[in-house]
Amino acid sequence: MRRGQAAQLGKVGDGGVRPFFKDENAKLYLADSLELLKNFPAEFVDVIFADPPYFLSNGGFTCKSGKRASVNKGKWDKAATLDDKHKFNRAWINLCKKILKPDGTIWISGTLHNIYSVGMALEQEGFKIMNNITWQKTNPPPNLSCRYFTHSTETILWAKKNADAKHYFNYELMKELNGGKQMKDVWSDIWTGTLTPQREKLFGKHPTQKPLYLLEKIILASTREDDLILDPFCGSGTTGVVCKKWGRKFIGIDITEEFVALSKERLIHTQWRSAISTTGSKLFAHL
Repeated sequence: MRRGQAAQLGKVGDGGVRPFFKDENAKLYLADSLELLKNFPAEFVDVIFADPPYFLSNGGFTCKSGKRASVNKGKWDKAATLDDKHKFNRAWINLCKKILKPDGTIWISGTLHNIYSVGMALEQEGFKIMNNITWQKTNPPPNLSCRYFTHSTETILWAKKNADAKHYFNYELMKELNGGKQMKDVWSDIWTGTLTPQREKLFGKHPTQKPLYLLEKIILASTREDDLILDPFCGSGTTGVVCKKWGRKFIGIDITEEFVALSKERLIHTQWRSAISTTGSKLFAHL
């Protein structure tokens, strides 16, 4: 195994917090990331994917399955003030920088409600933003007010810890997945025709659950087999499922027991595939 990641995974300093679930390749923690990350060793993780709170739970409404539905998701998605939101983003991004390896990178998904604060926090903490990726949803829910354009995209920022470091990017694979052309920074869900298929919600669902194909593109683009990936807001565990599917190590953290339990079930029922090639036709058979 490259760089002894399996052995390192078992030595994560967790401050005495017992994992909610663990096996040879993954650990799940029911914890507050702002507290748990302080106990992790420095320069330990290869890549981080984070889908932090959007702070959308403001008593408003949206459209879901053709019906009016509350946007409130839970206490974890609420913040008191604009300053509180930005302080939160700076705090967790600062902790993530500490545990990333010198050549490590971070991906952060968000919407207009939080992504501008996230981008500023990344720059304030010394990251270099490399890409501003637009994830285009071909079948978004309609807006009910009819007073603005329908929200149909999310933004994914990709940044590296050190501006001068040589980070990993599987350029050739991304080009091959894009029909032999350079992959651009606008991604569509046209591969599947849906946001998150129902089959990916077999064991339960999360209000902001990401589809597997989106995380597969991210993980395959920026990590090698046996790399260690951290998700500090792991929700339904999609990042962990993709890591296990493609032979990566995974650490997930979430503050809500319902979602950590869901992540556990999904990980248990995902097969570890350490021998699959990530080039050529063998890859396409598993996407």
